[in-house]
Amino acid sequence: MTSSPKVNLDQAPRTVSLRAHAKLNLALAIDRPISSGERRGYHPIASWMTPIDLADQLEITRLEEDRLSRYAIQWHARAPQQAQSIDWSVRDDLAVRAHMLLEEAVGRTLPVQMKLEKMIPPGAGLGGGSSDAAAMLRAVRELYGLDIADAQLRELGAQLGSDVPFFLQGSGVLGPRSAVIEGLGEQVTACARIDAHFVLILPSSLCSTRSVYHRFDEQFDDAEVACSTWNFRDEIVRTMAGGARTEAVDLFNDLAEPAARMAPQLAELAARVEQEVGEKAHVSGSGSALFVVVGGALGRDVKVTSRFDAEMVAHRVERAVGEDAAVVIARGA
Repeated sequence: MTSSPKVNLDQAPRTVSLRAHAKLNLALAIDRPISSGERRGYHPIASWMTPIDLADQLEITRLEEDRLSRYAIQWHARAPQQAQSIDWSVRDDLAVRAHMLLEEAVGRTLPVQMKLEKMIPPGAGLGGGSSDAAAMLRAVRELYGLDIADAQLRELGAQLGSDVPFFLQGSGVLGPRSAVIEGLGEQVTACARIDAHFVLILPSSLCSTRSVYHRFDEQFDDAEVACSTWNFRDEIVRTMAGGARTEAVDLFNDLAEPAARMAPQLAELAARVEQEVGEKAHVSGSGSALFVVVGGALGRDVKVTSRFDAEMVAHRVERAVGEDAAVVIARGA
């Protein structure tokens, strides 16, 4: 930022509470890594992403200027995960890092008391950490009346992760919109809301994003093949997001195979689900979460499935996965 943003507490609230939605990658194309420059090793992407109503809850309260910030992170009582405690340090949490980054940008402390209740499992490809970071940036801006434009906030968010700019578009109250994400995550083109139900399959095994991308790189020794594949799939992503009917079976994820190599349980679970419900189970992001599109299609002219339909599919998915994964119904947000 060229100058320190002003703080204006005249009409700023004392407490701000926001939902931090999870996301699904409905289609994800990955290019070969950048070969030179400061972003060397990073992969350009093209992805059709949608927020869903599975969400963490962030609440922050402004403290007096001479106080130290306090951060509390805990699992929500209804969280669909097996862990009994938070197994990462507070300083490594993306919401906390977002707060510290904003303090650095402003050039002063912005003391807060944070309570973050987690519903979104980590290492699942659902964007929980990035969504928390985006919510924190929005919340602190509101809490302190900071004179920071949306574009500046997205620039800060991009320093924290490639998914953060996606979560920063749309309304802070209503959350992000479905969008096509390109480049290194900084190019965000909003598109129509995905009004559909999804059944999420959440295995206990987690996927490291870095490791999955490394496996992806091992598949592309031939640069020409990688480039040709990218040009085709990059265009397909934009076509799918255009609103026309898209069959769920045609959705794709270039990281699905590398993720399955990292966590062989994914392919086994997907096969069991597909055999039971007759619909393809897709990987979101770098995994390990899988999802099924209830009704088998997406688009403007596709009839929206009911909650009852989703519950019927979820029941069959539960029968297929048994104790090997948690099953959650979600809807496009």
